[in-house]
Amino acid sequence: MEKYLIINADDFGMCHSANAAVSELLKKGAITSATVMTPCPWAPEACRFAAANPGLAIGVHLTTTSEWKNYRWTPVSRGEVDSLLDSEGYMHHESDEFEKSADLEQTRRELIAQIQRAAVLGLSNPSHLDNHMGSLYGIETGRFEILQLAFDVAGEYKLPFRFPTEYLEGQFDNATLDIKINGELLDRLFEQFRQYAKAKGVATPDYLIPNEWNGPQNDSYENFREYMYELYRSFPEGVTETYSHPAMESEELKNISGVWHRRVWEYRFFNDPMTMQHIKACGIKLINYRDLAEMRK
Repeated sequence: MEKYLIINADDFGMCHSANAAVSELLKKGAITSATVMTPCPWAPEACRFAAANPGLAIGVHLTTTSEWKNYRWTPVSRGEVDSLLDSEGYMHHESDEFEKSADLEQTRRELIAQIQRAAVLGLSNPSHLDNHMGSLYGIETGRFEILQLAFDVAGEYKLPFRFPTEYLEGQFDNATLDIKINGELLDRLFEQFRQYAKAKGVATPDYLIPNEWNGPQNDSYENFREYMYELYRSFPEGVTETYSHPAMESEELKNISGVWHRRVWEYRFFNDPMTMQHIKACGIKLINYRDLAEMRK
């Protein structure tokens, strides 16, 4: 069985620094897909790029949380959205806060409004859907009806959705994934939603394996690069998605995130021709979400 890899850039449209990095990497083929945060101020620029480059695999980064301290956003939908708001009138900071509060009908209207805004802004043919901070998976509080809702929306739009149906034992130690349920329950969850995705006609990857930052990889770019090389060597057969948040260094980015260097390093890593050479040396074939949709037919 072959090894296939989707490299997705999340947070396209979050800020101009992200847009500059992601658009450059997409045009170079250094990443294979990206997803736009339509509630964010720089979404119009990202969607205009998508409109000008319809052959690229650009989807919608469904967003129900707003995590930064001084840079916030609100829901796209109008009408009753109180369950999607924190005490300051923005989206909730954390996924568990969203899950505890979210009304399903309000959430559904918001997800559809975000897809519709993307179309109005120029992203009329999205390649797939995924979700910001994993807030639609329901794993923080066990509200898996939110995940079912996400699959319903993906099925309605006939789009693939980021949800893995397999996992590796080592992923329980991945702080980015932060898996809070045991293996037996995870097996049942994956089987349930594997079947649900099939019934809805929603294509999904086999594995979701992002990098993490708890370790020496956070100490220097060189450490990060070697960590990423080793991570790619470990990828299993099947279709794996890994996601990143590349951005160019700027005062804008530094005023948004206290760990801005991570995004800059990710941009530097994927912009390095040696990265593509390493991926090929690992016997990995790069694909995007449009390819995945065809593979799953």
